[in-house]
Amino acid sequence: MYHPLFILSQTTSFFPCCHKKWVISRRHPCSFRVVFLGKRTRTISRDPTFCSLKEAVVHSSIEKAAEYLYPIFYHRDQITKRNLARLLEAFRQHRVSPHLFWSANGYGHGDLGRETLDQIYASLFGCESALVRLQFFSGTHAIACCLYGILRPGDEWVSLTGTPYDTLEQVIGLRDSPGSLKDFHIGFRQLDLKPNGEIDLDSVSRFIRKETKLVFFQRSCGYTWRKSTGIRQLAEAIACVKQIRPDIVCFVDNCYGEWVEEMEPTHVGADLIAGSLIKNCGGTIVPSGGYVAGRLDLVELAKTRLSAPGIEGGATLDHLRSLYQGLFLSPQFVGEALKGACLIAHVMESLGFPVQPLAHEYRTDIIQSVELKSPEHVSMFCESVQRMSPVNSYVQPIAGYTPGYGEQVIFANGTFIDGSTSELSADGPLKSPYRIFTQGGTSWTHWQLVLEDFLSRYNKESVP
Repeated sequence: MYHPLFILSQTTSFFPCCHKKWVISRRHPCSFRVVFLGKRTRTISRDPTFCSLKEAVVHSSIEKAAEYLYPIFYHRDQITKRNLARLLEAFRQHRVSPHLFWSANGYGHGDLGRETLDQIYASLFGCESALVRLQFFSGTHAIACCLYGILRPGDEWVSLTGTPYDTLEQVIGLRDSPGSLKDFHIGFRQLDLKPNGEIDLDSVSRFIRKETKLVFFQRSCGYTWRKSTGIRQLAEAIACVKQIRPDIVCFVDNCYGEWVEEMEPTHVGADLIAGSLIKNCGGTIVPSGGYVAGRLDLVELAKTRLSAPGIEGGATLDHLRSLYQGLFLSPQFVGEALKGACLIAHVMESLGFPVQPLAHEYRTDIIQSVELKSPEHVSMFCESVQRMSPVNSYVQPIAGYTPGYGEQVIFANGTFIDGSTSELSADGPLKSPYRIFTQGGTSWTHWQLVLEDFLSRYNKESVP
């Protein structure tokens, strides 16, 4: 018999996957024995990480959740392995060696390492051309260069995945901004997704008009509560558009989606994609930049918008090694971010919070959405993310206005590279129903630490 120290009732349980009462008893000075009534027992070792029995129980609860997810983790590791093999084949094909890491400055003419990196991206995405540049300072900038490069006054472009991400609203002209596409008399319309979050293919033929030049797809959910748009659905939608008008440009915002599946949009008919190097493809170490990949003529149009017609170059400024190394690391870090997202989904759903997607559901981007129901819980979760970050861990995240966003957004991301959400981050607009959107994590265990911190604080609030 073990002498019970205390009993936690059903209403004060640390982890709702154990709805029955549990007993915690001391068996050894350096360990606790947790007896889940009606279930098997578990011994929790006491180490310097935990300053209290309560923290030890939280740790054990998260570990139990991780054990449940191990089959999902194994499946994810197999996808990571195959994506890494594909990347290594591209590196081998293009004969990557140290001489490619020497960078050009000034105009950036004759930069063999930069030109080879462009070719590697084109190989990985299965397309004609790619433009990988530090001079793109965000994914939105890369997307905007494509839109301004391709569209002309009188043209129209349409989104088949509803409202584009917030930072594109001023590019489009949905919010007044000098130099928007609207200023150039370039029209925009959007086709809302069906209630189940899928593209409304039945309405596409009626939606596209003769002046429609470009069809836009956003792979990620952004700040909306919906399923992200997967490769299979993109393939069906692109085929539908091409059947109606083969000349229409199909353009995909690929941010947060690279390496999540085993194919990219350009493998299934997309004419052009764009993304950021401080998200998935940068492997958390690329200091800035973005990419465009697809048809040669379209990539060239985006290039002229980034620079100027007839201008070649783009200095890599001693960052070529990090561009190559970051790309090499990216499939592995994306895999870890996805495992972290599954853990978040499982734990937070167990606490009674709605999540999107569920832990076991299909994924096509690294974003995990959680509806926290109150501004206090949003702040509490963001504080845990910030506290467990390596940079600015002492900072209190608060909501505020950020360039590109039309409303107050709270950000928690103590990252080495500003805006590198692939390192570890949580953010969202501070408005009802108070949803938070998590991304990144170089190891899923980093999210384990965040969740342990959040659970400890959440339980202090819940337990009288």
